[in-house]
Amino acid sequence: MPQPYPKDRFDVHVPALDRVGAHRAPSKKGRHWIAFWWAFGTTVLLIALGVGGLFFLNNRLAPDTSALSPDTAKPTATAEPTPTPTPTVQPTVDPNLTVTVLNGTLTIGLAGSVGDELDADGWTVGALGDAASSDVAETIVYFADPALEGAALGVAKSVPGSEILLADDFAGSGADLTVVVGNDYAPPAG
Repeated sequence: MPQPYPKDRFDVHVPALDRVGAHRAPSKKGRHWIAFWWAFGTTVLLIALGVGGLFFLNNRLAPDTSALSPDTAKPTATAEPTPTPTPTVQPTVDPNLTVTVLNGTLTIGLAGSVGDELDADGWTVGALGDAASSDVAETIVYFADPALEGAALGVAKSVPGSEILLADDFAGSGADLTVVVGNDYAPPAG
């Protein structure tokens, strides 16, 4: 086959000669690690700047929680204030208030007997009936108005073992106070 191009100096390779032309020099060992170390160094620097920024901004970005927990607030005055005595609410009996009695147990007629006890102690008993559940654990006197706490304590004194609870659970019943008799109720002896 005839050669279309004439021979030149690149056709013959002499092993003793240095490379001539478009030949590349061999790459240096470990050169591919340079990009890795640059990326690693940049990542470490950015993380350090982020952590430093968080420490710097941490106190400035913290929400004001002093209103949520008054127990942990530090007093600003150096002199200790005199504590104001909190008035204790005394149990009262008010026949103008109506009391609803609900039976939260499986004992038949328990609401009626508790209502009779309240009536004997001077309370005006309104409705008697069954609670929504018959497995109520504790006897509780519910009141919706904080001003009725003394009256709720008076009803609790008439129903042994009962507790009082400020709640709107029975506010729509029409009665001022509601007693839900639970399984812990023990009728008074005598």
